[in-house]
Amino acid sequence: MPFVREDVKQLLTMLAAVEGPQMHEVDPATARAMYQQMGSIAERPAPADVIQTDLSIPGPAGAIRARSYRPADPVADGTAIVFFHGGGWVIGDLQTHNSLAAEIAKLTGFPTVAIDYRLAPEAPWPAAVDDALAAARWIAGSPAELGFPVSRLIFAGDSAGGNLSAIAARALRRETPVAAQWLIYPGVDMAAAEGSMVEFAEGYLLTAASMLWFGNHYAADATHPNASPILSDDWAELPPALVFTCGLDPLRDQGRAYAGKLIAAGNRVVFREAAGQVHGSAQLRQAIPSAQTDLEAQVADLKALLA
Repeated sequence: MPFVREDVKQLLTMLAAVEGPQMHEVDPATARAMYQQMGSIAERPAPADVIQTDLSIPGPAGAIRARSYRPADPVADGTAIVFFHGGGWVIGDLQTHNSLAAEIAKLTGFPTVAIDYRLAPEAPWPAAVDDALAAARWIAGSPAELGFPVSRLIFAGDSAGGNLSAIAARALRRETPVAAQWLIYPGVDMAAAEGSMVEFAEGYLLTAASMLWFGNHYAADATHPNASPILSDDWAELPPALVFTCGLDPLRDQGRAYAGKLIAAGNRVVFREAAGQVHGSAQLRQAIPSAQTDLEAQVADLKALLA
């Protein structure tokens, strides 16, 4: 049996006792509501001393909703974090990740902008990628609407948001200064089917059935680097990377492999793995207190990477 942290074990036991359909057994609208409900129970409240402002960003298919987070004592060097939320490109929004984005701004000191990109199946691949890149370009232009100057970006995101962060960091690094890419248990290989994908397919929050459901709705070309960035042939001079994986995550091995490819190509990388931790833990920090410690450790890693 793999090692499972005590707080993780308690949450998994509680969830196993809950009756009702699983996420992959319902329609996307119901799944989004379930995801929202889970966060309202399991996530910490957003820090009160971070100023939140809703924004509207011009996008390829109309306005993209976004939210900026300004910490009480911001680092005034022009660095801004562009945050892409997780949820398999099907669920998740500004609200599900509000606390996490605010906490990231507070811990790093960097103004942070969370992006509410279009979701599948209403807007399948590559809509999320198109919105992510458009939003990042707008922020990089340091528009007056932001209320703070931007001279370089850090791309950050969890899961599907880690996927978008890796894609954006690669795509935009030659047109705007990218200080770092912070990939939180990223999905970077849509064709992955072995190792941790099998070992943790059931019973550790993110399941193989859910991943299939997400993938079918997103309808991406799994061989394209803008769906599976690990399949890119462009690895030279990528932005410094912080790659974080969880020991009980089906996506663990692809995160490890991505970090390995970055290192092999000579890029600066900090790799951290949380033993006994599950996918999605970064926004379950009330139910899994050790996930807050994991997040704080990643912020320390990010600061070391930038130093």
